[in-house]
Amino acid sequence: MKQTVDESLAFSLVRDDLPFRLQRRVGLIPEQGLGLRRRAVFFALLTWLPIVIWAIATDRILPGAVDDPLLRHFGVHARFLLAVPLFILGEGMAHQLSTTLIPYFLTSGLVQPAQRQDFANIIRDITHLRNRPLPWVVIVALIIAWTVLGPVTASSDFGHEVNWASNDGAGRLGFGGWWFMYVSRPLFSALLLAWLWRLILVFVLLKRISRLDLDIVPTHPDGAGGLGFLGRLPNAFSLFAFAISAVLSSRLAHGVVYHGADLQALKTMLTVFLVLLVVICLAPLLTFIGPLARARRRALLEYGALIGNHGRLVRRRWILGETEVDDPLLHAEELGPVADTLTLYQAIRSMRITPISKFSLLAIAIPTLIPIAVLFSIQVPIKDILLKIVNILI
Repeated sequence: MKQTVDESLAFSLVRDDLPFRLQRRVGLIPEQGLGLRRRAVFFALLTWLPIVIWAIATDRILPGAVDDPLLRHFGVHARFLLAVPLFILGEGMAHQLSTTLIPYFLTSGLVQPAQRQDFANIIRDITHLRNRPLPWVVIVALIIAWTVLGPVTASSDFGHEVNWASNDGAGRLGFGGWWFMYVSRPLFSALLLAWLWRLILVFVLLKRISRLDLDIVPTHPDGAGGLGFLGRLPNAFSLFAFAISAVLSSRLAHGVVYHGADLQALKTMLTVFLVLLVVICLAPLLTFIGPLARARRRALLEYGALIGNHGRLVRRRWILGETEVDDPLLHAEELGPVADTLTLYQAIRSMRITPISKFSLLAIAIPTLIPIAVLFSIQVPIKDILLKIVNILI
């Protein structure tokens, strides 16, 4: 029988956390909905427009007053016109997927009736953790420390991205540089750390759920014991992955185009970045390795014994001609012919020990690879890059 699920169990990754409540209080988020578009536009303009207006007013947008004008700093524009809106728009996907997939543990029967209250307690605890101010206090403290402790002169490596805002040879910054350093970049960092915090929340949530006595079905056609639906969860982080990759690639592109950086020398770093980002985004699904591996080992023994017994009975009845053999196992509709019983066993043998599928991997890998492919297209034809990517993925 299909179970009904309380709305309180529809856990959301973003709704009602501290930044959400503050933005609702100031009117950025309406009473109904998430206010995604208005917030994406607002924060993009807040972080990008003041520095562009200042750069135009001081003749720093195009080559002229400075050797390295703002227009050439692709990373600045990608960070605030692309990454910031994508961080916010991604909240909609994360909200929709988390409120849809988490209750499915109940409706699918994975959580047994006896543990329904334990599941509800887990959701309540993670919701309380999501709503606590402390994580956001830590995030703000980290951003303040990073901003204050880092040098702010345009001549430093830390401030290279704002050398367009230098007022003199000493590297002191004008208004645009200060706005970048103390408003725009901290807001970007806050949104970035917020997504990392959400990844931690998902990891803790799924880790606790994995400790329940889940009713895993080793013969389930999804190939993951009935947990295959979780393979959609990485889609919640696809825009996050694309945004991070776009910022990194655009900053590197500035060095390649205007400072002679060698793209080939960046291959190792970009490969490590790709692998690390994929692992981070898929890490929450790895929490089910233990339960799935145990279910698979147990099922191989149980179904192996069942199928072995069934095979012996078939041999005695139809090969040896022992007509007195009339065991109920031979007439079990659930097993059917010998070919069907072997199919069950093969399904168990091919069962994955994680809910990660090829589509889960592609949901992170492809958004990450697109900006990297654009970066390499500076020196290598995009057709060749795409063919290499396809060969890697297929």
